[in-house]
Amino acid sequence: METTKKKIAYSVLELAIVSEGVTIEQTLKNSAELAQKAEEMGYTRFWLAEHHNMVHVASVATSVLIGNIAGHTTKIKVGSGGIMLPNHSPLIVAEQFGTLGRLYPNRIDLGLGRAPGTDQITAHAIRSDRMQAVNNFPGEIQQIQTYFSEENEWEQVRAVVAEGINVPIYILGSSLDSAHLAAKMGLPYAFASHFATGLLLEALDIYRREFQPSQYLDKPYTIAGINVIAADTDDEAERNFTSVIRMFLGILTGKRQPLQPPMEMTDELMMIQHNPAVREMLKYSFVGRKEAVAKQLKKFLDDTGVDEVMVVSNMHNHQDRVKSYRILSEIMKEL
Repeated sequence: METTKKKIAYSVLELAIVSEGVTIEQTLKNSAELAQKAEEMGYTRFWLAEHHNMVHVASVATSVLIGNIAGHTTKIKVGSGGIMLPNHSPLIVAEQFGTLGRLYPNRIDLGLGRAPGTDQITAHAIRSDRMQAVNNFPGEIQQIQTYFSEENEWEQVRAVVAEGINVPIYILGSSLDSAHLAAKMGLPYAFASHFATGLLLEALDIYRREFQPSQYLDKPYTIAGINVIAADTDDEAERNFTSVIRMFLGILTGKRQPLQPPMEMTDELMMIQHNPAVREMLKYSFVGRKEAVAKQLKKFLDDTGVDEVMVVSNMHNHQDRVKSYRILSEIMKEL
């Protein structure tokens, strides 16, 4: 599919990554500023992830951060990428996002995932019966849809604040199960290919082939996550990318730490980058000057045919990150 034949939306996935030497307070302020800049640059939506018990991630209270970001912007859509539903009661999720939907009409998205967003011990501390919820993931999504429905006003259990409010639901996933589910429910589908790359093309194919139109969506809508580290020069981008390589190494080895400052690319980092596990996780990472990133991105869009890219740019310096998102927006407008 040629990218020139359709307009591709571009959006931000924010984890509120905590950089070495930067406070959590400043990290959250930087997230709000990035959202304001993204709105100016023409990004479609600004999604916040849910992770727990990680020293380098401040996006933990997702719905709270969504309210803060929506309050600092005026038109960009703000949502969850995603709420890890087995960690929560569907009723509480409906009430929280129904409230957000009333405060910021037609601007709130509800992306739902099934993973814990943390380690198993922490997941148990969040909700001891979460495996029951994992096994009933489709049913819990339907519960949320019911709570948002105006027809639910005669039921004993209601999320009154949510009834009749427009908060679109997106299915998030990194496996084939999520593709089958999103297709069956007739909902838009976002694949976490910014770290889970192996099944992207197969998942997109399943979703498109099996898609059943619903009251929410009449044809398939696909979003894919990518990592972008763009800069004025290839050398500058590669240097900033060293922070990402070290972060993914920490994830694989369990030695997590705040995002480290960039450094010169060393032989050791090159070896890490070419480790099969790291290389697979970073497969859809586009690094370089504007022209280099544009070439890589166009091939990705042609190969996948997605309707939207969800961009992650984890960089130690906030202004470098803003610049990267600005370069990416220029690329998307030119494509």
